Amino acid sequence: MPKRPATHARRWPAIGAAVCWLLCTGAAQAQAQGQSVVLFGLVDVAVEHVSNVAPAGGGLTRVPSLTGSLPSRIGLRGSEDLGGGLRAVFTLEQGFAPDQGTLTQGGRAWGRQAWVGLAGGWGTLSLGRNYTMLYWSMLDADVMGPQLYGSGSLDAYVPNARADNSVAFKGSWNGWTAGATFSLGRDAVNAGSAAGTNCAGEVAGDSGACREWSLLLKFDSAAWGLALAQDRISGGPGALFGLSRSALTDTRLSANGWARVGAVKLALGVIRRDNQASTTPRSALWFGGLVLVVNPWLTLDAEWLQLRSAGSADGATLAVLRATHALSRRTALYATAGHIRNRGALALSVSAGAGGSSPLPGGAQSGLAAGLRHVF
Repeated sequence: MPKRPATHARRWPAIGAAVCWLLCTGAAQAQAQGQSVVLFGLVDVAVEHVSNVAPAGGGLTRVPSLTGSLPSRIGLRGSEDLGGGLRAVFTLEQGFAPDQGTLTQGGRAWGRQAWVGLAGGWGTLSLGRNYTMLYWSMLDADVMGPQLYGSGSLDAYVPNARADNSVAFKGSWNGWTAGATFSLGRDAVNAGSAAGTNCAGEVAGDSGACREWSLLLKFDSAAWGLALAQDRISGGPGALFGLSRSALTDTRLSANGWARVGAVKLALGVIRRDNQASTTPRSALWFGGLVLVVNPWLTLDAEWLQLRSAGSADGATLAVLRATHALSRRTALYATAGHIRNRGALALSVSAGAGGSSPLPGGAQSGLAAGLRHVF
């Protein structure tokens, strides 16, 4: 009787060769037709310890799901030359939690970006799930960005500033960047966080439900830059965080700047927020940061952030330090530490890496993490 494993052993190399031939042929045809598709992403995993976790006040050691020094993601980016300086472009990008292999952004398949558009010397016009202009305004001045301890710890919307069902435009000319987004239904996922707020919009009879719009004006030179952006989201039936009616809005106005002197980069900014669904509608998130490039392999970062609520004792102050050692152009080790001090009734966690780590209201908390990041 013939041995089936031997048959399978002969069959698999042939199948593999056929798949390889199809992929290589498709790639060659795409290149020949002026089309390119790039696979990109990064994997970032850290181990952290957070102190003073409510209700008992003990410590918590874990591998956070949402972010380390940067959120893990994988994506496809492509373009096709249409002639006359016009290109068709697209991006599909999904976030994932490498500790468990699950999807982030409320479980979306392409939760970070999913859009198609046209691009030329005039800029890029895209339709789908886009970053809002608040996101682009923060890239250079918020030195910690969407890492474990940073602006996302004080305002979860900042690293999750994206909009479903949106039209976006962004263009750059001679150092200036201008952009805008408009969404007919900003968020179709209910995840109980800023990554999913259950406001799908596109409701008959309520044209303002779950709308989003944002504007950006930015200037960057080799040595300094300034950015101004406004981002407004509207409520709708069933939306979370109190934005239950389209008449209620949550608006953020961001102003920031940065300057580079030798090996040092300095940054300063503020996000003023007017949230009509909150009992303390007006607040301001101030941040200032420093980046020191010690040598090509070692970078030190520091950032101070303070959240203030107008007419309320609620607030929080967060201080963060980070050291990154590059093992190569694509791989790096890092260690980061943060300390948050809440005031009033606030109980914000030092860590934006996962839920379940908040202190008691008004409590202080420290976090320490170390991790490995690889970009591809």
